[in-house]
Amino acid sequence: MLKQRVITATALLALFLSALFLLPASWWAVLVVVMVLQGTSEWARLSGISGAAAHAYWWSTLAVMAGMAWFDANQAPAQSIMLHLMVYAASVLLWVVVVPAWLIAGWQVRQPLLMALAGWAVLIPTGLAMVDLRAANPWWLLAVMGLVWVADIAAYFAGRKFGKTKLAPSISPGKTWEGVVGALLAVTLYVLPVAWISGLFASYHLLPGLLLASWWWTGLAVIGDLFESAVKRQAGVKDSGELLPGHGGLLDRIDALTSTLPLAALAMTLQKLS
Repeated sequence: MLKQRVITATALLALFLSALFLLPASWWAVLVVVMVLQGTSEWARLSGISGAAAHAYWWSTLAVMAGMAWFDANQAPAQSIMLHLMVYAASVLLWVVVVPAWLIAGWQVRQPLLMALAGWAVLIPTGLAMVDLRAANPWWLLAVMGLVWVADIAAYFAGRKFGKTKLAPSISPGKTWEGVVGALLAVTLYVLPVAWISGLFASYHLLPGLLLASWWWTGLAVIGDLFESAVKRQAGVKDSGELLPGHGGLLDRIDALTSTLPLAALAMTLQKLS
């Protein structure tokens, strides 16, 4: 299983990097929409939305994404930025308030409409963030995603090697606090060379804040991972799909990104406005 996971991950990384640095902006946006639609299909399955309702959900998601693209192309930049800020604000509300309460309370949400709206709050800001961050600088998007990947890999191996104290046994029995500590240590080691390469080491006063932000981002990544695990447990399935050999579905690979990329894009957008 580990060998299959490594092979799939390596192929995905090569394809992703090629698309990130070589595709024109329009084709990158199309690729992101395709990813959001695949995520929508998997979310519908996890939410118990099937048949005509699932098709309606898929087409509605496409309409929302197309509508946002049309708005960006036909409105003044200030209005476009405000729309993006509203989308990211909804994501902040979801990940900082709603999801923690959802996980702590152990909610079992069976209403298809509510789950469909939750799926939009998870997937649409993530897709928008992938477009915005890449438009600003592909390296920024890669740096944020790299942080999440480093945390995920370190948590996996640290948990397997040292894991004893369960993080959330009722949601995801395999995750441990030792894995979280391993993720935090690995992220620290990741941030320092990134700061050096990017030139941030020249501004030493920024480093403590950067490290604190990276640890907070790691916590958000864990929340995103746990949330998808809770939704899968509610649906009674191990994986969100079978798209990726050894990994499951697309949602299984981007769960931690859904809770981190929108907030990174929000921070970038606010920085541009300041």
